[in-house]
Amino acid sequence: MSRTAQPTEIKLRTRSRILEVRFDDGAHFELPFEYLRVFSPSAEVTGHGAGEGVLQTGKQDVTIEHIEPVGNYALRLHFDDGHNTGLYSWSVLHELGTAQRAKWARYLQRCAEAGIVRKP
Repeated sequence: MSRTAQPTEIKLRTRSRILEVRFDDGAHFELPFEYLRVFSPSAEVTGHGAGEGVLQTGKQDVTIEHIEPVGNYALRLHFDDGHNTGLYSWSVLHELGTAQRAKWARYLQRCAEAGIVRKP
């Protein structure tokens, strides 16, 4: 079984709306709040079956009000839109960082397919 990378530093940058995470494997990610919100690991977002989950829109200006540690394995992010049910485990955060470019491109494609116009 492979070992899960552990965060060595977590910074909430509210002005730039970025969650910065450094891991002990050398990985360093700057995860925008909107990205974290639309890819929340909650059942509300991921859905209850196979597929890509529920398309989250209108989250460009979302902020994280505070972060709550959950044991030694995850964070609960409290967004200003009231969403706080997703647990961002270390492996989820690492995967969101590693796959950020592909996931974001697919998200933008899904928005376009649904006729959602994102403000610039």
